[in-house]
Amino acid sequence: MNLEQLLIDGAKDMDIELDNKQAAKLINYLELIIKWNKTYNLSAIRNMEEGVKKHLIDSLSVIKYIGDKSLLDVGAGAGLPGIVISIMKPNLAVSVIDTVGKKCRFMQFAKTQLDLKNLTVINDRVENYHPEQCFSQITSRAFAEVGKTLKLTQHLLCNNGRYLLMKGDKFANESVKGVDVVAHQLSVPYVSDNRYLLEIQSN
Repeated sequence: MNLEQLLIDGAKDMDIELDNKQAAKLINYLELIIKWNKTYNLSAIRNMEEGVKKHLIDSLSVIKYIGDKSLLDVGAGAGLPGIVISIMKPNLAVSVIDTVGKKCRFMQFAKTQLDLKNLTVINDRVENYHPEQCFSQITSRAFAEVGKTLKLTQHLLCNNGRYLLMKGDKFANESVKGVDVVAHQLSVPYVSDNRYLLEIQSN
């Protein structure tokens, strides 16, 4: 099956319209991950079709929840979902942060190759990162337990900001005290695991 069509169909199943330019850019990004994977071990996924399903479509599943103010993706790894969000929302200021230098070098390369002018790559520990501006939205995918994520990043979130944390169904075992969590169940085509987006408003 044509990979772009697989991506467009999967997005359509989630009521997300992908134009051909966005689809082509997302596929190019995935090609970069697969290529760099041979040397840098960015991801366990080694083939394009699996990558479309488990990386691109999974990351696209949160797009409808993303607002229009500055976003930080913590523990971004190869840039999922941060780079996917920056491709989909070119007018949104997206920052991606990771402690691992080789992952940041990859994300910087992807930024240049894909001409993502709205993307900023930060190589730092999130708890040590103290920018001048706070972020209105913080996302993560497979970064840490909810409580730990909140603790490490609370200094980065603006007042009235919100967390949008991608989780599997094990999040129910995590104890999060003193915050209101709204769990949105995501219906992600081709992904058999249950997927959730936890929305947490800052106090």
